[in-house]
This record gives sequence, structure tokens and C-alpha cells, in this order.
Amino acid sequence: MRIFSCIFAALLAGPALAAPASLPDTVEQRVAACIACHKANEQGDAFFPRIAGKPATYLYNQLLNFKQGRRNYPMMTYMVEQLPDAYLREIAQYFSEQHAPYPPPAASSATPQMIERGRVLVHQGDPSRKVPACVACHGETMTGVAPAIPGLIGLPRDYINAQFGAWRNQKRRAHAPDCMADVANRLSEADVAAVSGWLAAQPADPNMRPATSLPKPLPMECGGLPK
Repeated sequence: MRIFSCIFAALLAGPALAAPASLPDTVEQRVAACIACHKANEQGDAFFPRIAGKPATYLYNQLLNFKQGRRNYPMMTYMVEQLPDAYLREIAQYFSEQHAPYPPPAASSATPQMIERGRVLVHQGDPSRKVPACVACHGETMTGVAPAIPGLIGLPRDYINAQFGAWRNQKRRAHAPDCMADVANRLSEADVAAVSGWLAAQPADPNMRPATSLPKPLPMECGGLPK
């Protein structure tokens, strides 16, 4: 009987002894669930891209797109659907200020011919298909442009390919006019592979930051950008 009494007393005392310490109310603690997938010091993969260092307004717009159904990924929708806009802006601002080093480019099966075609598309576009050069929007160094155009250097090839597919089948959308959906549908599958192959092969300078402006007006109207 005495043994059972001791066990019962231990069970009653257990919750008090095991009570967790209060967690610090910091931005890092509040975005811990985000970091679990979008680790700031990793290159990312086809599902969880590196978001560190992207312009804050771009990140905020993507959180809104998940919340409002323009992008479809159940885990992300679940994470943000109940969060107020002010909180989403805070999350976006936090990740925009992270600048951990990039890993070296991953090995790729892209051929030299594909890489060269990708370089031409990135820097010159394809006027015959009304495809602008990638640098005309994403910046000469492809590091993005503040406040709302993302950088593409440092993203894995599989992720880039997946996003082109999402724009084509409307799993990923932006406010009209959806310029990236238009571009994705003008490119052949071979050209998409060439662009992603060239981008993924480029080493990422850890000191690079989004540009503050473009030297020329955007070649096409994009509904997801601030007026």
C-alpha cells in the first residue's frame, strides 16, 4: 500500500515538476516553425526554398498568396490562414534580414548547350516569343529588386522547374496581370530546363543583396508589384 501511495503522490507531483519554462517572446521563437523547413543556412530543395534575404514585400506577398488561395500548398495555408497581416509583415521582414552564406552549386546533369541557352534567355530573353530577359525584372545580378522582386540565384534547379510548372497549371498565381504565368507559358520545356540549369549552376556571393532599383522600366506589367 505504501508503494502505491508513493507512486500516486509522484503522479500528482509530476505535472508541477515537469512544467516547461516560459519561452522568450522573440521573433526568432515565433518563426521557429518557419525555420524548421526554411532553414536560413541551407540551399533548400524543390519544396522548401531558401527565403532568407528575399525582399520583404515579396515575402509578404507570397504569404498573402498562400493565405488567399493564389498559391496552393496545404502546409503553408494552414500555417498562415489565421495570422493577421501585421504578423505576416513581421515574418517577412525577419527573413529579409537574414543573410547566411550559400552552399556551393549542386551537381547538375545540364549539358553545356543547355547552360548556354539558359544564359542567353537570362540575359537576352527571346524576342520571337515575347519573352523578356530575366535580368530585366530580377536585376542584372539576379539577386532581386526591392521591394517586391525576388532573387533567383541560389535556388535549386528542381525548385525553379517546379515553380514554372505551378505557373503553367495555375497552382501558383499572382494578382492580374500575372506576368510570370505569361512568361512560363511562352517558354518551351527545354527552355525552362535551360534557365533553371544556368541559374542553379551560378555560385552565390554571400554579400549580394537585392538591388534598390532597375535601370529601365519593367518590360511587362506585373500585378503583384506595388504601384
